[in-house]
Amino acid sequence: MAKDPNTNFSFDTELTKRGAYIPKRHNSPEALPIYLTTAFNVDDLDDLLDRYSVKGYCYNRISNPNRDCLSDLMSYLENGEASISCSSGMAAITTALLTSLKPGEHILADMTLYGETFDLFERVFARYNVDYTCIDMTDLGKVRANIRPNTKVLFAETASNPMITVVDLKTLADIAHENGARFIADNTFMTPYVIRPLELGADLVVNSLTKFANGHFDTVCGSITGPKDLIERCHLYQKVLGSQADGFVSWLTMRGMRTMSLRVERQMQNAELLAKALSENPHVAYAHHPSLSGHPQHELAKRQFGGKYGGMLSFCVKNEDTKLINAFMRKLQFVHYAMTLGGYRTTIAHPVSSSHRSVPEEKRFEMGITNGLIRVSCGIEEGKDVVADFTQALEVFK
Repeated sequence: MAKDPNTNFSFDTELTKRGAYIPKRHNSPEALPIYLTTAFNVDDLDDLLDRYSVKGYCYNRISNPNRDCLSDLMSYLENGEASISCSSGMAAITTALLTSLKPGEHILADMTLYGETFDLFERVFARYNVDYTCIDMTDLGKVRANIRPNTKVLFAETASNPMITVVDLKTLADIAHENGARFIADNTFMTPYVIRPLELGADLVVNSLTKFANGHFDTVCGSITGPKDLIERCHLYQKVLGSQADGFVSWLTMRGMRTMSLRVERQMQNAELLAKALSENPHVAYAHHPSLSGHPQHELAKRQFGGKYGGMLSFCVKNEDTKLINAFMRKLQFVHYAMTLGGYRTTIAHPVSSSHRSVPEEKRFEMGITNGLIRVSCGIEEGKDVVADFTQALEVFK
């Protein structure tokens, strides 16, 4: 029942009441409004029960219009039945894995993953009797050999961080299903603009929307996409974990995503140009990007990604002296160091000092992550300027 807006109360009461509700018709704004409210008013218990029945809005941790709109967009982009939007990429990974595992079970994962994914396996899941094995998943024989009776999840990135290796998504999904396991793919580096792992058999896809999806360095957000029944289970875990994205972050992430196709296309072009230039530079030992004919998975990437190779690359300088690496970083003119990636400006990172700092040295070496390795996230600048900036900065190694 509508309240009488003309009823007056005391000053302090009116201070809390006036201006709390939009007084005019407002059901079709051109730009999606931001819903920062923690709760939504209900008329009575019948109204409350009705909202429960249709999964309407009552409390922000359970559901929020902006978060639901972002989830709907991600479901389309990844071609899944449903999605949830999370407070970060790591929240998405954690929620997806918790939904898929029980104590006594086993994760088989690629050996070159984001460092904090390893931390999750080692420092959190191990305490709850969830075991893990990390192997080179580009070797399918090793994958099959390391499956255990209690293996319930295969986990890999569509392009690995920071070595930019590429796994055979369809075959990994097939192996998982043949052994009663789920295949979870992290699509952060390649984005659904390039590949939709669900179409190749993945059971769940996680994304750090902080990165290429948002693309503007101003939100931390993540998502999980998959079949409706699995996503409903993920949502149950999300509700009790409190791993949901808030309304403003969801809104801002969506605003960035509207230009994702334009940005990612330019970022991929720049990555190809830069990878080629770095592979030919006398101060560079090697460069990793799937567009390079010498990349170990070049043909797989060409087939699997349809000739699109992503905006991420890495390279290793021949002289791994930290002082010279610092000098190189300082000599860059507009490329800069940032502990994130996927934004509209070109950035670099030093995995040994950042993303993989907590990974034991012997494991880093096994992955190929040495002191001379530099990860590059290409932006949307003019490609020749990106190449020129790296080329002149690398002269410090003369």
